[in-house]
Amino acid sequence: MNILFLGDLFGKAGRKLLAQKFEDLVLRYHIEFSVVNVENAAGGHGITPAVADELLALGFQVLTSGNHIWDKKEILDYLPLQPRLLRPANYPPATPGYGSYMGVSSSGIKVAVLNLQGRIFMPVTDCPFRVGDQEVARLRRETPVILVDMHGEATSEKEAMGWYLDGRVSAVLGTHTHVQTADERILPKGTAYITDLGMCGPYHSVIGNRTDEALRRLLLQMPVRFEPAHEDPKLCGVVLQVEEETGRAQSIHRLQVSP
Repeated sequence: MNILFLGDLFGKAGRKLLAQKFEDLVLRYHIEFSVVNVENAAGGHGITPAVADELLALGFQVLTSGNHIWDKKEILDYLPLQPRLLRPANYPPATPGYGSYMGVSSSGIKVAVLNLQGRIFMPVTDCPFRVGDQEVARLRRETPVILVDMHGEATSEKEAMGWYLDGRVSAVLGTHTHVQTADERILPKGTAYITDLGMCGPYHSVIGNRTDEALRRLLLQMPVRFEPAHEDPKLCGVVLQVEEETGRAQSIHRLQVSP
């Protein structure tokens, strides 16, 4: 089974390029299941119900997120109604929304997606390792094909999660930093891993934001309201090949797609 998993979708530039390239990617790589992280999809800050509906209609089976899922207040009422838009599973149990989803590929294979969030340099949440244990054990009762979006700031924490879940999930894929890493590999027990998938958005920027505004904030240490950049859009992520019967990853191929 071939799976497409794209990194943080950032603003209108990322969404426009994704709409142009998604069908071609699905055909070129024979994709049967697709996921994208969307926590910055609406104006570079959060996601709205309309944008979520747009992406699901495009053909994605699941949308993952992270700490910026709460940036648009209108998403709070939407989350409990749309189980295919995930927030990290290690938020407190009463938090609106779902932390995992059991989907079905185009060939009829069950695929589970689990969203976790790191704690190093991030908002306070429950332990992603303990919650990961519980969720993976539950999901494996239905399918061995499990994809984990590990949304975190620290590379060490994301790497640790990869080793911790090696052999129990098909892939641990890092998001949040918007910078694609070159460490994609298959871990010894069969789990595909990359520290960060990268960004689907404008690369003539500072992690998606206009360079002049980012520099003003860093140089003057004054509050600045960031606006999304628009130039040099790219789509970044990976294509995974996963053995359906065992859930073991057979390959991981890093993508960087330009217009």
